[in-house]
Amino acid sequence: MFRKPAVSTISNGSSLQRQSIGRLPSLDSKEPAQEDKVMLKKKITFLRGVSIITGTIIGAGIFISPKGILQNTGSVGMSLIVWTVCGILSLFGSLCYAELGTCIKKSGGHYTYILEAFGPLPAFVRVWVELLVIRPAATAVISLAFGRYILEPFFIQCEIPDLAIKLITAVGLTVVMVLNSLSVSWSTRIQIFLTFCKLVAILIIIVPGVMQLIKGETQHFKDAFAGNDASVMGLPLAFYSGMYAYSGCLLNFIVFYTINIPLAICISMIIVTVGYVLTNVAYFTTISPVELLNSKAVAVTFAERLMGNFSLAVPIFVALSCFGSMNGGIFAVSRMFYVASREGHLPEILSMIHVRKHTPLPAVIVLHPLTMIMLFTGDIYSLLNFLSFARWLFIGLVVAGLIYLRYKRPDMPRPFKVPLFIPALFSFTCLFMVALSLYSDPVNTGIGFAITLTGVPAYYLFIVWDKKPGWFRKLLAQGCP
Repeated sequence: MFRKPAVSTISNGSSLQRQSIGRLPSLDSKEPAQEDKVMLKKKITFLRGVSIITGTIIGAGIFISPKGILQNTGSVGMSLIVWTVCGILSLFGSLCYAELGTCIKKSGGHYTYILEAFGPLPAFVRVWVELLVIRPAATAVISLAFGRYILEPFFIQCEIPDLAIKLITAVGLTVVMVLNSLSVSWSTRIQIFLTFCKLVAILIIIVPGVMQLIKGETQHFKDAFAGNDASVMGLPLAFYSGMYAYSGCLLNFIVFYTINIPLAICISMIIVTVGYVLTNVAYFTTISPVELLNSKAVAVTFAERLMGNFSLAVPIFVALSCFGSMNGGIFAVSRMFYVASREGHLPEILSMIHVRKHTPLPAVIVLHPLTMIMLFTGDIYSLLNFLSFARWLFIGLVVAGLIYLRYKRPDMPRPFKVPLFIPALFSFTCLFMVALSLYSDPVNTGIGFAITLTGVPAYYLFIVWDKKPGWFRKLLAQGCP
């Protein structure tokens, strides 16, 4: 149910509208029911459920990750194995999140699950790194991909200057931020079109690639495991790149409770995994592993070799796909900020939305400069390693929390339960790869680790310390008790 936030007024002889933002209404609020309320029915067909889950999972990561995986595995065969294994792990993670979503029916995702299982300190650190690391860096990664692909048609015969990529990326990012600040309806309408572009971009690659395979273009699959030997130290970075492409799977699909959730997730993940593997197979039917590693935009290199003049359509559709991922990620973060603010873990203003426009304006204003800083100080793969440390540390912790809740709260209603080996294997893999990545890329993952650790003293400073000076409380905008 959606409510218009209350608008505060001041009295100086007349009633004036003063406050232009209000708190985001809670979806799990226990407030009295309103008359004439309009609610969305949680009913959906099985086929449509599979379609929505599949469309949610597929993102622009498929155009970013192939190079990172091949670089850290060393051969075509190992890279395809990593894509497949990451798909299986993502299936396990999706099933775990589905169990959590059906037994903890509260908003907030990762934050809420950690809060329920382990308490306020780990939950605060999770939202702390979401604000400072994960969300800005993830937005910067997808924005840089957008900047490169949107400029590809204009620099066919020469290398794109890095400064040009960063400048056009900054413009695109600002447009997305402004769009999400001005109108929810427009950003939603645009997102439908951009989702269509995302699917078209993948099909443009898969279909010609399969045709090449049928014609016998398999020279790059001979001795598929020949090349640089894969090292254990490269595995976590390959894992980060692969799981980044599947990261949309770790969402709460509780709204589909009228369908068979496990079956819908399994079918969706099979479709996505097969699609991602076929996309990479398509690349290797046309370009060699060395050419893929040297390419700055692998989809464009593939299209130029195979499609002639039509190749210009590929960077356009990929850029629109990246723009869609940027657009979808910005507004979604407001829900976690709202729940964290309600728990007193963030300044209240970050949970607010514009009264008339219903947009998360304060959250957007905070995220914009943080994203810009990362945009101009890093590149795609260093930022990906930087954000992945914190992201997969807490995702592993969330799934470990599922196991803990089985023993801590055995009587909690669970519409369905995954076999215990699934969360055990998934959480162990995540935490093992996170630990190993500190050796694989000590600089970027080390910085991510250090910022994560700062969440602990920040918790005691902002949350536990109850004798804050008045000016300090005012600065926090009532975000702390």
